[in-house]
Amino acid sequence: MNWIALRPALLRTCPLRLLVSLLVSLFAWPLVFPSATAAASDMPAPASAGVDLKRGLVVLAQFPDVQHDGNRDFVRTRFAGHLNSYVREMSYGKVALSIDVTPVWHTLPEPVDRYRISPRNLEVDKSRVHKLINDALDALGKDVDLAQYDFIALMLGAKVSDYGMVGLCGYPGMLGWSTEDAYRTTSGREVRGGVAIFTSQAHLGTLFHDVAHILGGVQGGRRAAPCLYDHDMQAKPGPMRETFLSSIINMGFWDPMSCHFYKRELPPPGISSWTKLRLGWLDPAKVRVVPPGQSMEVLLGPLEDAASETLAIRLPLSGSTSYLVENRQPLGFDKFLPGSGVLIMRADDAVAECRFGRSPVKLVDANPAIPHLEGAAFDVGGNAVFQDAPNNIRIKILEKVGSSYRISIERGR
Repeated sequence: MNWIALRPALLRTCPLRLLVSLLVSLFAWPLVFPSATAAASDMPAPASAGVDLKRGLVVLAQFPDVQHDGNRDFVRTRFAGHLNSYVREMSYGKVALSIDVTPVWHTLPEPVDRYRISPRNLEVDKSRVHKLINDALDALGKDVDLAQYDFIALMLGAKVSDYGMVGLCGYPGMLGWSTEDAYRTTSGREVRGGVAIFTSQAHLGTLFHDVAHILGGVQGGRRAAPCLYDHDMQAKPGPMRETFLSSIINMGFWDPMSCHFYKRELPPPGISSWTKLRLGWLDPAKVRVVPPGQSMEVLLGPLEDAASETLAIRLPLSGSTSYLVENRQPLGFDKFLPGSGVLIMRADDAVAECRFGRSPVKLVDANPAIPHLEGAAFDVGGNAVFQDAPNNIRIKILEKVGSSYRISIERGR
């Protein structure tokens, strides 16, 4: 829509207060993006029968010494509109979000300096995260039943320069995840699921990244959907963006659990089949398993196409390791990837987090000459074959059929 062209008409027909509110909501906060396939409406239709509806509470929290121009309706659109559309698309319609946003901004009892944290995960003062969550939830009043929500998000009336980090998951995250019990505030209030914290500059990919930690939950003392960037490399000194780019050594820009986004001006890319499986969003019946000693041809559909008969291929190696193969095409949110083609990942369920040079999942790089795994996809032509000689595995892309690939899998004993 051309807002500049509409300006004379708006001035003639809109009261001044309404016009100011409109301009604030359009330009004051950072850009966010609707679903790549959704209709223009920000507010989604109610979830249909059979959809797993996750209830979320967004708490508007402001610091007494930080001025901001946060708009409640804009925040609601980001969560109930954009984030919900993204979750519904990534889960193939299995999961939807039902979002409540506090009616007013709640003022925290102390200035921002008492809550500010390091932008590097391993250097974060956990006591400050705990204090922020406690103070924000206490400000709500005890008449709000926190236990009815699957997750809580604190939306701060502050920028990264004020708070220190653009977004984070308090629990399961900065405050640990060793227990599957609900998080409790100092005053004893139960928070079912977990709590995420965001500043006004958080990208849609950041909103999903940290909410996904909560939606995945804790299983066996581990996060089901962990960060896929390397925490040790993210903690190294240097300019934050450059340091972060050096940490996305496992999945590059192919999953927002690794990168948050590919380019800030674009919506986030879709998530990988590995993350979909961890979140319970990819039907195991759509994953073709090829055990040792078997060979077959598989028509692998695009990961974004729920109608595809096969969305991923799994090659078990040992009790905890396997290869996972998926097809990423410019459909839906996968339009915002660095490329397209067949991705091959090596997964290790024995690894919980991306620390000490290990990762629970890592891309096989088809073209290491291209930085940040942007050329990781295999395709017909120059990079059509992958071989793992020690495990007697050969994967060859035979042809592209529409948006699908016919792939040959050969496995020896």
